[in-house]
Amino acid sequence: MKYRPLGKTGIEVSEIGFGAWALGDAEWWGAQSQKDSLAALEKAVDLGVTLIDTASVYGDSERILRTFLAGRSGSTPLIVSTKTAPENGIWRPDPWTRWEEAFSEAYLRRDVEERLQALGVECLDVLFLHSWTRAWNRDPGPLFALQKLKQEGKIRAVGISTPEQDQDSVNDPMKAGLLDVVQVIYNLFEQDPSAELLPTAQATGTGVIVRVAFDEGALTGKYSAGTRFPATDFRATYFKGERLSDTVERVKAIENDVAGSGYTLPQAALLYPLAQPGVSAVIPGIRTISQAEQNTAVGALPPLPDTLLKTLRRHRWNRGVWYP
Repeated sequence: MKYRPLGKTGIEVSEIGFGAWALGDAEWWGAQSQKDSLAALEKAVDLGVTLIDTASVYGDSERILRTFLAGRSGSTPLIVSTKTAPENGIWRPDPWTRWEEAFSEAYLRRDVEERLQALGVECLDVLFLHSWTRAWNRDPGPLFALQKLKQEGKIRAVGISTPEQDQDSVNDPMKAGLLDVVQVIYNLFEQDPSAELLPTAQATGTGVIVRVAFDEGALTGKYSAGTRFPATDFRATYFKGERLSDTVERVKAIENDVAGSGYTLPQAALLYPLAQPGVSAVIPGIRTISQAEQNTAVGALPPLPDTLLKTLRRHRWNRGVWYP
């Protein structure tokens, strides 16, 4: 495993992290025993993972992490990032939504105490707002409130998990020095952050954690046009209609470009965002021991060569936003 600085926070993280959404959210990803979840965490940490990402709305994942952290015997420090959901429940605020309705200082203070209790820690390593709109950039009250909580020792690093439909909305807060970290969608299809977001993060020393590197599993190559998901599974909505067949066709084109390179498709899918300047870590979803082993093994591989990186740029897919 290799390790990288999380921007200028002073925190170092494993470049392959642990995305814990599917770990404890049976509603979206199907039931799983706590025993299997803890085993996946244990294996990942044994293999060098030091960054674990969760959220208040990821089912039981915070509780599972608390159990894991309390039972650890290892001495290697772990960095846990979590997210605060908007109080009004509107995940993609429109331009008329007031930040006081979603992230008032009073609400953020209550929620931070809940996150601390849920994880069983005295200070949150990284806290992301789980929603944002550029309409708040002229008056970023929630970020001022989080900076206060940081000064009070409740949070080490403040961040935003970017809204899918407008990831560049975090550029101004980065330039204003209000963000320590951003969590960004970046993968072989979604490459637009390379235009402004990633250069801005690099210029301002903002840490970058990449999510959805596998495009909800598609970029592992395990789906076919005939794949079917349970009705309650998140992917049943994400890949609804012709989306899955279109995706599978494009994945095959990527596989053709990766063939003969010495890398598998899943390895290339993780190494591609890690090759972008300023990226600190990638957090693929991990649910099993096998997934922990496969994803962490990428940490021992050499970077993708420049020729392959340039070839893979052609797979950028401007498809709009698929999230409901």
